[in-house]
Amino acid sequence: MTQNLLIHGGRVIDPANDIDDQLDLLVRDGLVAELAPPSQIKHEGARIDASGCWVTPGLIDMHVHLREPGYEYKETVATGTLAAVAGGFTAVACMANTNPVNDSGAVTEYIIERARLANLARVHPIGAVSFGLEGRALAEIGEMREAGIVGISDDGMPIADGALMRRALEYAQLFDLPVIVHEEDPSLAANGVMHEGQTCLHLGLRGMPSAAEEAMVARDIAILEQTGGRLHIAHVSTVGSVRMLRDAKSRGLKVTAEVTPHHFMLTDQAVLDYDTNAKMKPPLRDATDVDHMIAALVDGTVDAIATDHAPHHRDEKEVEFDEAAFGIVGLETSLPLGLRLVRDAGLSPNALIRAMSVHPAEILNLNAGSLAVGKPADITVIDPEDRWTVDVNRLRSKSKNSPFGGWEMVGAARATIVGGGIKWPPQEAQ
Repeated sequence: MTQNLLIHGGRVIDPANDIDDQLDLLVRDGLVAELAPPSQIKHEGARIDASGCWVTPGLIDMHVHLREPGYEYKETVATGTLAAVAGGFTAVACMANTNPVNDSGAVTEYIIERARLANLARVHPIGAVSFGLEGRALAEIGEMREAGIVGISDDGMPIADGALMRRALEYAQLFDLPVIVHEEDPSLAANGVMHEGQTCLHLGLRGMPSAAEEAMVARDIAILEQTGGRLHIAHVSTVGSVRMLRDAKSRGLKVTAEVTPHHFMLTDQAVLDYDTNAKMKPPLRDATDVDHMIAALVDGTVDAIATDHAPHHRDEKEVEFDEAAFGIVGLETSLPLGLRLVRDAGLSPNALIRAMSVHPAEILNLNAGSLAVGKPADITVIDPEDRWTVDVNRLRSKSKNSPFGGWEMVGAARATIVGGGIKWPPQEAQ
């Protein structure tokens, strides 16, 4: 329920407006109404004591799989957005690989309606690039845009046809939509199940070389340079991809990228026990790649942190490694893993909030990522010192496929506020 609310005693970190200070924040009628030094705002209603906490624009995960419609046994819009608000996210953007695929306005409208009924985090659908994710003909992009998509992607499938990629970049410009790409050359990936390297050889598993990602990154940057438009590289994972991204940005191309927490926190060593929860696409890489992912976040080459939250039923993971599904859940562990970079890797709190809120909002053209007066009151209150242990059985996601079970975490959402309403946890309002 939307209410007037005072958030007091916290450190307000709002990179979009160059604010990092001890301030109180007043929410009125679902909007940010006032920011002022401590104790200067007169308010007699509901309050949240944010002492020791950061008060930030609502976190945005621009890459999740909510599975509905069609795969509700893995996740639903309701369970996925519950996991989102528990993890501090006020909004998520959901990929199109549902059943039916989100390649029409009708499916887009269905997802938005399910989100309205759940009434937790905001949900921004990503439409398919191609009908059925088949990589042959462009989907109904204009129709989906009118229904509410904020980008297009065949994520889960690479766009192998370069001519289709070119048409997508050209057509998306008519609607100012980013084209979000899963960079994988299928012929080079060759049905691999993990990163091609020493660990792969030791385990006797089929490998996916870094070149499978890098070849497609190079191709799509070349097409972007010819067509214009906006290209967003999903879940970047290799040194070579970062090098090409940095070069493309230096030449003024409109290209952005995201990295997942598992790609800056884990290496392919996580697969040593044939743990299928460490199986994902792109695969976990080696330590050099991980170091470059962190450095690219710190220097701003990589714009965003996104989870690629990919729920799977346990029956799809508790099988032989070759047969297991790719992907992990990540909405409830992303924030504390990001905070590890603040403590250990030189990432500033300001840069973390840019990567988890400001930049996703900018890339997707959302009215979010800011605590300016008059903006929607989508706010995350972060306790950076909250210590807890990941118990996968207590995750709010319907699926439990996380490689971080048993990890000691530091940092969590004290409160998640969407449009002025406290969505997580409601008992914190006083």
